[in-house]
Amino acid sequence: MKTKAMVCAMAGLIFSTIGCSAEELNTVKATAEPGKILVAYYSYSGNTRFAAEQIQKATGGELFEIKPVSAYPADYDACVERAKKEINAGTKPELAEKVKDFSQYEVIFVGTPNWWSTMAPPVLSFLSGYDFSGKVIIPFVTHGGGGMARCKKDMQKACPKASFGKGGAFSGRSIKSSEAALTKWVDEVITIRK
Repeated sequence: MKTKAMVCAMAGLIFSTIGCSAEELNTVKATAEPGKILVAYYSYSGNTRFAAEQIQKATGGELFEIKPVSAYPADYDACVERAKKEINAGTKPELAEKVKDFSQYEVIFVGTPNWWSTMAPPVLSFLSGYDFSGKVIIPFVTHGGGGMARCKKDMQKACPKASFGKGGAFSGRSIKSSEAALTKWVDEVITIRK
């Protein structure tokens, strides 16, 4: 037991010394042609939509909006009440549309607002609705101060057969002025084959 603890401590020291985490070492940089890239997102207030549109422009991928059959209430408090109940219950709301020919995509950017440190329930429905075996998921999150929180980890739990790229977290308040940051992050996570 002492040996295992020492090995873990040494690995942590090495990772912190070279400036990366174990999570970063378990990520991949994707390579794909624009026609093999899907940018799927759920957006309540428009922030995640804006980020998705910038990613689509940078990659040339296909844009897909994740929409629940029953939209969340426009009233913020009513939305909060419903969303909290769904998250606590692990609800996967029915979605309005499916991706046509999902098998053609190799890299899927998946966008969500950070709702109580995890992804919005429609995103869980999306991730549960397809076979992600052999695909690369690159998560992106808009937030009001919580960053990525558990969003990427929860996506990994939902899609254990997928590989994951480095996630991106962007402040919702400043998303409209984040084009340069979004483009820089896209360049870090994917190489576009022409």
